[in-house]
Order: sequence, then C-alpha cells, then structure tokens
Amino acid sequence: MGMLSKEEKEKAAVGMAATMVATVRGSKQKGIAKSWMVVFETGESRVEDIDKHSIMRRTGLPARDLRVFDTKLSQPSSILGREKAIIVNLEHIRAIITSNEVLMINSIDPFFIRFLQDLQKRVLLSNNIQVPMRGSDDVDSHCEVKPLLEELLPSVQSPTHFPNNESIGVAGVSAPKQLPFEFKALESCIESACTCLEYETQRLEEETYPALGELTSQISTLNLERVRQIKTRLVALSGRVHKVAYQIENLLDDDNDMAEMYLTQKLDAQLSDQTSVKEAYNEAFDEDIDKSERSYSDTYKSYDHKPDVEELEMLLEAYFAQINGILQKLSTLSEYVGNTKDYINIMLDDKQNQLLQASIILNTMNFIVNLGILVVGVFGMNIHIDLYQGQPSQFWATTSGTVLGCVLLFLVSIWWGKRYLLPQ
Repeated sequence: MGMLSKEEKEKAAVGMAATMVATVRGSKQKGIAKSWMVVFETGESRVEDIDKHSIMRRTGLPARDLRVFDTKLSQPSSILGREKAIIVNLEHIRAIITSNEVLMINSIDPFFIRFLQDLQKRVLLSNNIQVPMRGSDDVDSHCEVKPLLEELLPSVQSPTHFPNNESIGVAGVSAPKQLPFEFKALESCIESACTCLEYETQRLEEETYPALGELTSQISTLNLERVRQIKTRLVALSGRVHKVAYQIENLLDDDNDMAEMYLTQKLDAQLSDQTSVKEAYNEAFDEDIDKSERSYSDTYKSYDHKPDVEELEMLLEAYFAQINGILQKLSTLSEYVGNTKDYINIMLDDKQNQLLQASIILNTMNFIVNLGILVVGVFGMNIHIDLYQGQPSQFWATTSGTVLGCVLLFLVSIWWGKRYLLPQ
C-alpha cells in the first residue's frame, strides 16, 4: 500500500471531524427531545416527542419545575399548583396536568399502563362515551379497558393480577356539577399511587406473616435473613407512604394551594375578565367617570375572588383516608414484627439462661471430680502407709466411700444452688 499524501491526510482529518460534530449534534438533539404520552380531555392519547422549551411554552411552567422529569435527579414526592398547570410527582407518575390535556413521560411500567387505562376510562365515561369492557359489565370496577395504548405498546400486558380497588373520588357525595378535567386527571394520579402502595402493602403482608411464623417455630440463619429483608422493605415502603400522605395533608391545610389547581375556573375567569373589560371600555363613552371606575373595581374584585375549594377538598380527604388506612396496615405490620422480635429475644434469653445453668452444673461436676482425683493422687504417692498392707476389702471400702462422697457432695451442691442461687 502506498503512503497517503499530505492533502489526502488533511481531507481525511476534516471528514472525521465533520462526522464527529454531526454525531454530537445528533446526540444532543436526541437528548433534548423526550417521548411524552399525551392524553387529551376527549379521551384520546398519543405519543409525542417534545423538547423542554416546547413543554415550557405549552404549559407555562418555568425550567426549575421541569427538573421533576429528569430521571437522573432524585426528586421528592410533590403535588404543585401553578398558573396554567399542575405538576404531579407521586410514585411511578410524573405528569403535567393542564385544563385540557395530561403530559407524562412515556413508560412501560405496569402501574403506569394501568394508570393510563383508568384515566382514559374516567375521561370517556365523563364525556358519556361508552367504554369497551373485558369480562365484566360493571362500569365502576377496575376491569380492563381497551385503550389506544395497546396499539402503541402491544408487547406489554396489563397487570390483571393487581388488586381491584374501587375508585374513591367523591362517589358517595352528591355533586351538582361534573368535575373539571384537571381534577379527573389529578384523581387518577392519586388513585394510581394509592393503588400501587396498597398492592405492595398487600404483597408484603402475604410474605411477612408466614416468614415470622417460621422464625418463631425455628430460629435459623435463613429465617433471620428473610425477616431482615422484609423489615428493610417495610421501612422503605412506610417512608414512601408517608411522603404521599404528607403531600396530600399539605394541600388540605393550604386553601391557596388548592385554589391554584382550579385551572378551568381560572381560565374562565380570565376570559370573562377580558370580556368585562371590553364592555367597560365600550360603556365608558356613555357613562360618567364614577360609574366607569365602579365597573372596573367590580371587575377586579371578581377576578381576585378565590374559587371555593370544597370540591377539591372533599376529593383529597377521601384519598387521605385511604392512605391513612395503608399507613395503619403498615403500622400494624411493624408492631407485629416488633412483637416477634421481642418474642425471639425472650426465647434467646431463656436459651441463654438454660446454657448458664448447664454450665454451672458442669462446673460443679468438674469440681467434685477434681476432689475424687485428689484422693486418688494422695493414694498414688510413693509413700508407705498401713493402708497399703491392708486387705482388699479396705481398698474397695475406700474407693466406694470416695465415689459416694463425691456423688453426695454433688447432689447437695445442686440442691443448695437451686434453692438459694438459681431463679425459680
């Protein structure tokens, strides 16, 4: 092979540099745009590739609020109300809720797919659109819905083994008007998070009670390791449930935060405000200044009026009761684990006491045997006494007396120790 000339080397270097720049630009463009699942207020859904700036223009959110959707960062659970959107970060759900759509990071998590099914079903039923069911005619139950998601992710099956939980919402309360779209989406998010936590709590209960029963019947390294893993899961799950309960409780304690979540009402108020301002300008030519100022003051008063939060408060209270029920289950489970731990400690202490008693008995036997050995050692000394020239009966009498004396001394020592030293 011939050597490359200087010009050919320069051309090759320029080509390689151009290829590297194109690769970097392509990777950056791919990193900016993310796959979002968008569900509209009509119940339709589709996957869109949207970049960060488009999301900011579409939802009116600042850049700092979009950090929740960065998978590299660990963000705490939160429910935030903004001017034009609601940000939800609960468990497997990271969503932006507006007055007419819900934007979520696309995922193949089974709970996320179940959440999409429930959200679509809720929206379609509120729009009086018949929802195709599977295996049941009950509309209120968590039966499987045939959403548009199955066409997008056909390889993922819906988790039919999850526990069927009835939709809490405000079913038992008479509602004179229908919930706005943002509250339907918020209810679906909280319900899905509660369903996920309740499902994991149920699985933990099914594993905990048999494991603790086996540990109480047989204390072994394997059983202790199983209980240790269960307790670790219990602590982690309790922390997650407390975070969700804390967010709901904070919302219930602050009426201003709940008022920020009335997106549809705020949008209608802005539209009516613009209309009233136009009418005020038109009437300004026919009325005097005092009437015009009065109309302006009434307009701004109506705009600054905070919406009634009773509707959202009732919705949140229902799910707060459910999350408290999950906390109660985990608390009961934690108490059962603690009681089992105390029982195991009592058993171990009892075994330790038995071992100490056995050690005392063995030490006493050792002391008595040493006394017998002392007698044998005395007779084994190389000295001459009259007993050495005695009859065989004297030998056997001496031996029997030594043994009986040791046994009698041992029995007396055990009786005295049990009566005065050892616990009854």
